[in-house]
Amino acid sequence: MIDVAAVARRFVSDVWNAGHEESAHELVAQECPGLGGTGPAAVLAWHRDRRAAFPDLRYKLVDVVATGDRVALRWRAAGTQAGQFGPVPPTGQVVSYSGATFLRFDAAGRIVDVWSVNELFQLLQQLGVEMLPPLTDAGA
Repeated sequence: MIDVAAVARRFVSDVWNAGHEESAHELVAQECPGLGGTGPAAVLAWHRDRRAAFPDLRYKLVDVVATGDRVALRWRAAGTQAGQFGPVPPTGQVVSYSGATFLRFDAAGRIVDVWSVNELFQLLQQLGVEMLPPLTDAGA
């Protein structure tokens, strides 16, 4: 039986933190959804996009829970915004935020599904983005 928790830790260590793209080709299945497609290249596209905005971004695993073919990761991330992040131009601001990622594995121990949630609102606030509620007819 494959230790999916160990594979998930390697995914974070090698791909998320070290930027070893060749590891994604070993760990991610062709059917895994990513940015604009599927497979390792699409998963890497998301990481390249995030790295372009935060080149020194590092993830620290807080909790790893595995059962069967699934792993849940709770993590903290920190990095400096040195590139464009969505509509936000580079600020030089150091940010720290949390999230959770859920992975599903195939029988060979490759990642076939990645689903993440993270505190983007918190991250945008740290970058100085002002978010106002929309105006309503009563507030106009």
